[in-house]
Amino acid sequence: MNLFTNRKNFYFIIFLISVTSILSALYVEFVLNYKPCKLCIYQRIPYLAAIFICFVGFNYNKDDNILIILIIIFTLSTIISGYHFGIENSFFNQLSSCSNNSLDLLNKKEIKESLGKQMPINCKDATFQILGVSLAAINAILSILIVVISIRILSYEKN
Repeated sequence: MNLFTNRKNFYFIIFLISVTSILSALYVEFVLNYKPCKLCIYQRIPYLAAIFICFVGFNYNKDDNILIILIIIFTLSTIISGYHFGIENSFFNQLSSCSNNSLDLLNKKEIKESLGKQMPINCKDATFQILGVSLAAINAILSILIVVISIRILSYEKN
């Protein structure tokens, strides 16, 4: 825990993790051509917020509220990625916006128009995996670790 006793170090490491996560997701999407589902896109939002919060925390590292905001952000990230992981493994039902069979077509004109549109990526399909683990699972694990370490830092400094 010596590495994280200095909040500046902690904010810098979370900043690096967040930037690496965003760049990795963009690499997988645009270079490797794996299209993300809606939940994959939503999972990027906490990391974007964390980049800004870590920048602020690095400059104002004595304020506990910044660390609490970071805990809330990564708790939300854990919920989103945990839900996505649950959909991938059939623990939860997916939203209709996440499935590619949610078209309600009533006439020929709507059918023709829908053929030209790109179908949404199904959230249930883990199209990209690292060592057999989906990115949603990796995000859930990473978010949980950040929350636990953040709480430990907050409580460690109080004592």
